[in-house]
Order: sequence, then C-alpha cells, then structure tokens
Amino acid sequence: MASASVSIPSDKGPFYHGTRADLKYGDLLTAGRISNYQEDLIMNHIYFTALINGAGLAAALARGGGPERVYIVEPSGRFEDDPNVTNKKFPGNPTRSYRTAEPLKVVGEVTEWLRQTPEQLQEWREKLLANKGEIIN
Repeated sequence: MASASVSIPSDKGPFYHGTRADLKYGDLLTAGRISNYQEDLIMNHIYFTALINGAGLAAALARGGGPERVYIVEPSGRFEDDPNVTNKKFPGNPTRSYRTAEPLKVVGEVTEWLRQTPEQLQEWREKLLANKGEIIN
C-alpha cells in the first residue's frame, strides 16, 4: 500500500524555505548539509513549504545567530510530501510541507510573514527538545 508521503504532490507553489543562512538569488540549497535543528544530523533532503508563515516559523526555530530569512525557492526536480508531518502529525498535508533530494534554487526573498511571539517560540523549542520521535531522513 503506497503512503501519501511517497506520492508526487501537485502543489504549484510558490514555495518557501525558512533559515538563518544569508543566501543570494541563484544560490542552490542542496542535501547533505547539517540540519537547521539538530547539529549532529546530516540531511538527505531539503525541506520547504508552500505556506509563508510555516517557512517563517522554520526560520525562527533554526540554529544560528543570523536574522530569520524566508526565501522563495523553486524545486529543480521531483519532490514529495514531508513524511515527518504528513499523516504522522497531521492527516493529509495541511502544512503543505515538502522535501526533495534535488536542489532548490533561491529566486527571491520575502520579509513579511506572521511572526510568533517569544512565548510561542519557546513552546515550539520545548516541543522540539521533547520530541523523541525519529526524523524520517
């Protein structure tokens, strides 16, 4: 039985990637780098979303001391629903979260999104620390 996490999404975007990295237009985000959230984990995929506020939350929670950045990205190849949230935490894919093993190209940056309060961010950080679940990488 095929799961929703291996289906090819029909989402057309636009797509966003939240981080604290200082990127330029045309830069490629590639797999094989250290996770934004766990310094001892090398990622096999690049994660992105079609929801700007989701990317903003990802940027706020990312490791590093740089400012929160949300980039507009274009997938260069196939991508799939993110199995870490799709049908694992939320039925279907309401977060419109995806991953790809192929590069994402930075094509823009946005500066306006709904930002979490310091209290909300602390709650998210505590959830991440308490999460003993395995990341499907």
